[in-house]
Amino acid sequence: MYKLPTILLQANNPGSPVSVVLFFGTVGMLALTIGLIVFIIFHQRKVIRYQMRLQRLEQEQQKMLLNASIRLQEEERQRIAADLHDDAGPLLATARLYLNENLVNLDKTTQLQSIYNAKQIIDDTIQLIRNISHSLMPPTLKNFGLESAVNDLFQKISGSGSMNASCRFHDYRERLHADQELIIFRVIQELVNNILKHSNASFIHLTQNLGGDKLYIRLHHDGRGITQADFEKLNKSNVGLGLKNIQSRLKLLHGRIFFEKDMSQTYYKVTIEIPKQGEELASDSMVI
Repeated sequence: MYKLPTILLQANNPGSPVSVVLFFGTVGMLALTIGLIVFIIFHQRKVIRYQMRLQRLEQEQQKMLLNASIRLQEEERQRIAADLHDDAGPLLATARLYLNENLVNLDKTTQLQSIYNAKQIIDDTIQLIRNISHSLMPPTLKNFGLESAVNDLFQKISGSGSMNASCRFHDYRERLHADQELIIFRVIQELVNNILKHSNASFIHLTQNLGGDKLYIRLHHDGRGITQADFEKLNKSNVGLGLKNIQSRLKLLHGRIFFEKDMSQTYYKVTIEIPKQGEELASDSMVI
């Protein structure tokens, strides 16, 4: 007749040491399982709370960038409106005086002089409107591209005697889309203006390089500058609107910007990083 193993017989005996071990082992495993489940639940909740907090921060940053972009566009519209109102408006009003309804009652010589004066004023108005148009889209940028426009900008800075300015594009062989070039040019303009106004630098140098699928533009200067920590702090405050505008523009290109001080502590460097290929503008509305 078949006999059960002794250990099984002992396990069936409630008072045996084996049954006690099995009981406490089972309880221990159950407690460990429950503890593990509780830990996973609390950990998941913690992860969810962190993700929600991160999402809120991202939403706040998006809102901040959007507000900066809206303010920038509104300031640009107000500037154009002021230029048209203050400059073009009076010119056209003066031309209208020369071409009023009483012109037909004047002698021929006076008529010709009035028409000539009105023509001169209208020509000046056309030139004024052309200048406003050029400020929105510089003709050098439109016709010859980013490299030529930046070279032209830096030549003007050097020619003014305010600062030694130089730039070099190493491998900008294929032009980006016109909208992308305009955004990058505006960012460079804003950075250069900040350096001219606030840094008290004696030189500024710009370089362009490609690295993989990224386009890099770097600005070096020997004046006062900021680091990435300063930039992040300004972005969280209500000051530094120009820097917020820069970030909002670069966000349209899925780009990034970095501020740092050289290891030698002799100059500051600003690096712009932009995906080169296959990126669509992040918004249907252009930031000028």
